[in-house]
Amino acid sequence: MKLFDNKLSRINFLILIGILTYLFANMSNEEPYGEAILKASPAVVNISSKKYNEGKLFNNRSASEVIGSGIIISSDGYIITNLHVIEGTRIVEVELDDGQIFPASLIGFDQRSDLAVIKINPANAVLNPIEVSNSSSVQVGDQVIAIGNAFGLGKTFTSGIISATGRDYGNPYLELIQTDAAINPGNSGGALINHKGNLIGMNTKIFSQTGSYAGIGFALPANKLVELASEIIQYGAVKKSWIGDFRVKIKRFLLNNKVTFGLEILELKKYGPLFNIGKIKPGAIILSVNDKPPSWENLTYALNNSFPGDEISFQILQDSNVQKLTVMTEGFPFNQE
Repeated sequence: MKLFDNKLSRINFLILIGILTYLFANMSNEEPYGEAILKASPAVVNISSKKYNEGKLFNNRSASEVIGSGIIISSDGYIITNLHVIEGTRIVEVELDDGQIFPASLIGFDQRSDLAVIKINPANAVLNPIEVSNSSSVQVGDQVIAIGNAFGLGKTFTSGIISATGRDYGNPYLELIQTDAAINPGNSGGALINHKGNLIGMNTKIFSQTGSYAGIGFALPANKLVELASEIIQYGAVKKSWIGDFRVKIKRFLLNNKVTFGLEILELKKYGPLFNIGKIKPGAIILSVNDKPPSWENLTYALNNSFPGDEISFQILQDSNVQKLTVMTEGFPFNQE
């Protein structure tokens, strides 16, 4: 019996066999999700915080509960979570993987990254800190698992891929990992891990018009978590520079009859060095940052690699006029609202 009519058919058959062999070899080498979950799960905790609301009549007081997640980062009880999980609360409790519950105290926080560090005294409990991976090595398409206390139902695991890296979500102080792994209320502060069970980010927020999962979630990268948490544990706060709270987006426009790109300031809060110089308002376009092109990477690098007292120079287009401004950074304040 003749299997192939011609030489081309034989070549196509050999190519197909090669592709199937490659795919089978790669599939057999992949680590199952179960092993990654078993490794990382003990380091992820449920967090419950209570906020008391004082009534105006007859000294009435009601309590509301906020549910979230946290990640154990040390064997002596340090845990990271999102600031919005515990902000404004008086009682914070941590439930470990084995069901034990401990009260937690606040060590410090970083408002602009929505990060808080809390601590428990584990007594005789054995804590299993998360193993951290280098988040700068993650790539679009990498498989990930999100772990957290979704909707307060207890520890929940969802899978997906890395959809994008370096997302700003309008905040120039952050570069977030985007994932399509389901992240719902209660997941905040939980872990985003890779297929090896190592931490690559902390689930922080979602993009949704309904408040529930819509396929777009964001995580604070592990490298940034380690950097910020270390400063909070050592100093009680993050000693980074700050020029104000503002949001930008990339804008394409005509300048001197040429198409160019800049960073348009969408919003500028009425405080901080950038606002106080009195020459910038929403709608202005950043043309350069420290004499470098107005890219998102150059802006975040200037903000995250300077210290209080350093200067950052901007070239700004506003009201059809181009001007160069120098802003002196300050230490980040705790409260501005």
